[in-house]
Amino acid sequence: MQKLILATRKSPLALAQTQMVAAHLRAALGVETDLLKIVTTGDQQAAWSLETKGGKGLFTGELEAALQRGEADVAVHSTKDLPGDMPANLAIAGYLPREDPRDVLVLRAGVAQPKTIATGSPRRRLQIARLHPGVEFSEIRGNVDTRLRKIGEQHVADGTILAAAGLKRLGIANWPNVEFHALGFQTMVPAVGQGAIAIQCRAADAARYATAFDAATARQVALERAFQAALGGGCHTAFGAHATADTLHFFHEKTGLRSLPLVPGDFDRPAETAARLLRTLGFS
Repeated sequence: MQKLILATRKSPLALAQTQMVAAHLRAALGVETDLLKIVTTGDQQAAWSLETKGGKGLFTGELEAALQRGEADVAVHSTKDLPGDMPANLAIAGYLPREDPRDVLVLRAGVAQPKTIATGSPRRRLQIARLHPGVEFSEIRGNVDTRLRKIGEQHVADGTILAAAGLKRLGIANWPNVEFHALGFQTMVPAVGQGAIAIQCRAADAARYATAFDAATARQVALERAFQAALGGGCHTAFGAHATADTLHFFHEKTGLRSLPLVPGDFDRPAETAARLLRTLGFS
């Protein structure tokens, strides 16, 4: 039986997601799997500000290099970590079915109106400031459990913002001394691809995985990534886009929060749809 090598980061969330992909590949393709655990630049430089250091690619570059060197067959990523472009010899093989894409406001227990929120994301900062005017922001880094301890035990801030999907995949439904408040799309538009696990491969191998993954997630994420590509959005830009079957939820520092209708044909031509809707939103 053939064995596939899956490249992954070493964080608890990355490993949990990669184990999900490994189980899926074993069931879908009848293969054995093994994990190649890699420490990325983003993991090594835990003190860096992702906003100022250009966070896109900091968590993916080493995994992509392992694919290109033939050390791994696929790489497993949180889709929101992927840059808008990638090396020409690599491709997205597909996605697992998307988990809850919402953001979650994590507040220290008993805090109703936070004065300080720790997040390095401009997208999250600008949107949460609409909900809590006057709040002050600070940076926060670390794994999910580290961030929860920083809020609940160390009190580095009144709150932070985490992805619902990551909490669910880690089995975290509650945590001592903190409260979870899920944020709907009318309050907080997620990052492109949030909640989706991307499986990347060499472009020459893409056809092998064509039917192995979730088609609906692929259609929605392809449209979101078309907006990312058109805008050149990175960690320095306050931008989010989330596509459902019939609605595009969009946030940008220039437009604020918007919702636009989608029809099935919009997903067949993601680049054209993104260009048309961006013109509607006032982008030239």
